[in-house]
Amino acid sequence: VFLSLTILSLNRKKMSLKSERRGIHVDQSELLCKKGCGYYGNPAWQGFCSKCWREEYHKARQKQIQEDWELAERLQREEEEAYASSQSTQGAQSLTFSKFEEKKTNEKTRKVTTVKKFFTASSRAGAKKEIQEAKAPSPSINRQASIETDRVSKEFTEFLKTYHKPGQDIYKQCKLFLDTMNHKRDLSIEEQSECAQDFYQNVAEKLQTRWKVPPEKVEKAMDQIEKYIMTRQYKYVFCPETTDDEKKDLAVQKRIRALHWVTPQMLCVPVNEEIPEVSDMVVKAITDIIEMDSKRVPRDKLACITKCSKHIFNAIKITKNEPASADDFLPTLIYIVLKGNPPRLQSNIQYITRFCNPSRLMTGEDGYYFTNLCCAVAFIEKLDAQSLNLSQEDFDRFMTGQTSPKKQESDSFSPDVCLGVKQMYKNLDLLSQLNERQERIVSEAKKLEKDLIDWTDGITKEVQDIVEKYPLEIKPKSQALAAIDSENVENDKLPPPLQPQVYAG
Repeated sequence: VFLSLTILSLNRKKMSLKSERRGIHVDQSELLCKKGCGYYGNPAWQGFCSKCWREEYHKARQKQIQEDWELAERLQREEEEAYASSQSTQGAQSLTFSKFEEKKTNEKTRKVTTVKKFFTASSRAGAKKEIQEAKAPSPSINRQASIETDRVSKEFTEFLKTYHKPGQDIYKQCKLFLDTMNHKRDLSIEEQSECAQDFYQNVAEKLQTRWKVPPEKVEKAMDQIEKYIMTRQYKYVFCPETTDDEKKDLAVQKRIRALHWVTPQMLCVPVNEEIPEVSDMVVKAITDIIEMDSKRVPRDKLACITKCSKHIFNAIKITKNEPASADDFLPTLIYIVLKGNPPRLQSNIQYITRFCNPSRLMTGEDGYYFTNLCCAVAFIEKLDAQSLNLSQEDFDRFMTGQTSPKKQESDSFSPDVCLGVKQMYKNLDLLSQLNERQERIVSEAKKLEKDLIDWTDGITKEVQDIVEKYPLEIKPKSQALAAIDSENVENDKLPPPLQPQVYAG
């Protein structure tokens, strides 16, 4: 009974632990466009792909323009009606008063203009100087940007020479687009993004239909066009002052710093960093995700994300000795982002979303890895105690810095310390954990033993109460009856026992 009850209690505990465990899982269908077109979606596009998002954006924009136009017409009609009514009531007095006001305004303007002549030149020069000083970056940054721009321009020109006549038209289209963008600096970043996306789509259609360029050459040409254009536009469209990208960057960076205590075990990351090869892969993945900020072209930023993801898959494969799955990849990517804390993460994601070639984001491995990165950042922003399989009290203490999860002592050693010392402290830590588990098992066993004793005493007491309530009356033993086959002395009238008879034949 004791053994069966022990097994039953352990099974219940295992079932409760399994029900409390919650892994990080994102269904693959959630990565696709919610309109069902089959392309990858994006949180920045509210779950739509680039194509469907543009359609929805155009519908909403046309509706807003129509509403604004109707409002403007209504206000104009009301103003004209009010003006007509006021004109009819004022009469001749308003006419003389308006002439007096006009003469007074002209005299005042003349005096102000005369005074401004003494200060206009110097003040404008000082204002221009202050604006130039505020906007002008350091000479080294300007020099580096100009060198990179010249190099990209030469590469683009050499590339277009292989296209002959279409190459000249492509170059003219790019120059026209750059001039147009220079005159549209006052537009919002969403409108500039829309112009860039329209340009990509128009050039790709012309390459396929008008110039009859093969599909593989179209992709190479679009990559070079994107590189040439965005290298020149980078300083104007990356994290512009008119957006809240910088604010989002600081919020994400602060959030990741507050989550520095999260361990791979909490995220169920299937990566063992004690294996040297796996540790190297983790370091390379962190380096690639940090290097993304140093690139100027959206395609190069996507390449950094792809390299980081491939290092993650290799690390999981080495640890598990089998290919990694999507359920293994996303928690590991979240861990890499938490450990690396990439600079200007949201700005880079928004820049890629706005100005990358849309076909690259909607399909292929680049689009898949980028969508997973967006999901990882969204998960970090909404991380809670249940996601990490922690109680709310422990999660609050870890977030406020009151305490932190227990780490191995060997982690605080420098790389020069002997491996035997690290192994010794690791073994001591394991022994302490085993000791805690043993004490916990002993206490649970004592509790179970006490429960069994209490149960036995309770059953005994209930039996005694029943016996006392319903006592047994034991009667004296009655005289035994004589057996039929025994010798019956008292009654001789019984017939004799039957004898067997044998019949012949």
